[in-house]
Amino acid sequence: MLVHVAGAVQKPGVVSLPEGSRVFQAIEAAGGVVSNAELHRLNLAELLSDGMKIQVPVAGEVLPPPSPLAGSSGSTSGMAGTAAGTARVNINTASLEELGTLPRVGPVTAQAIIDWRQEHGRFASVDELNAVDGIGPKLMESLKDLVTVQGG
Repeated sequence: MLVHVAGAVQKPGVVSLPEGSRVFQAIEAAGGVVSNAELHRLNLAELLSDGMKIQVPVAGEVLPPPSPLAGSSGSTSGMAGTAAGTARVNINTASLEELGTLPRVGPVTAQAIIDWRQEHGRFASVDELNAVDGIGPKLMESLKDLVTVQGG
């Protein structure tokens, strides 16, 4: 399986791990943490799933709180839980950084979502993401269960 490890690690990027791997193993595969990482804010024992993104915070970095919405483990690992489906990102209120926690959404696509929202107003449904430049059918399919337009 492939997992994206970002933030306060030596070699951020995508790592390949066997099924059943844990957060701490993904961090090790990314070369370990940098000196100002705050590992205590992650659940290092959390079971990983394919396509997950783990954001290792640096000291003082603000992460969105984990949400106790439907999910397999009630994740408390900050950003890792977001991509795993334990918390949905509200595309009507999310910041550039929050949108960037979604799998396969980098700064350019995150900015395109924000630009579309500023030009057209709130998204009426998740399906409207199809109208955003850079979001094709495959990306849309991977995002539809990770985002919402409710609340906020």
